[in-house]
Amino acid sequence: LIGQRHIEEIDAAADAALAAIVDPFPAADQVAAAHPTSSLAWATLAEDALADGRTVEGYAYARTGYHRALDSLRRNGWRGQGPVPWEHPPNRGFLRCLAVLSKAAGVIGETDEEQRCASFLADSSATAARELGV
Repeated sequence: LIGQRHIEEIDAAADAALAAIVDPFPAADQVAAAHPTSSLAWATLAEDALADGRTVEGYAYARTGYHRALDSLRRNGWRGQGPVPWEHPPNRGFLRCLAVLSKAAGVIGETDEEQRCASFLADSSATAARELGV
């Protein structure tokens, strides 16, 4: 038989354990704030904004992620041209940002930028262009 005091101790321990749990699915803005060099976090913010009709915001998030990813790619030896394979998961933030840049540029009527980003994406990874619908 469990007494009232024991139940209260169990409840207090459970409450403490629950309070200590970090959200396993934090919002993308929290991830971007905690890890501002993560192009994947910026890509997620960009895709969400674009899907919600916040085109300029999506474009800005994608532009930030794109530049963060370029910095990372260059630090890892990429020379500004050549393949950036979709099959290598760390590249996906960069490629997703390029896709959003292309789509958002099209929505705001910036066709030169739309085409430039679409071409850059296809040249970097034909698989990514196909997967991301660009």
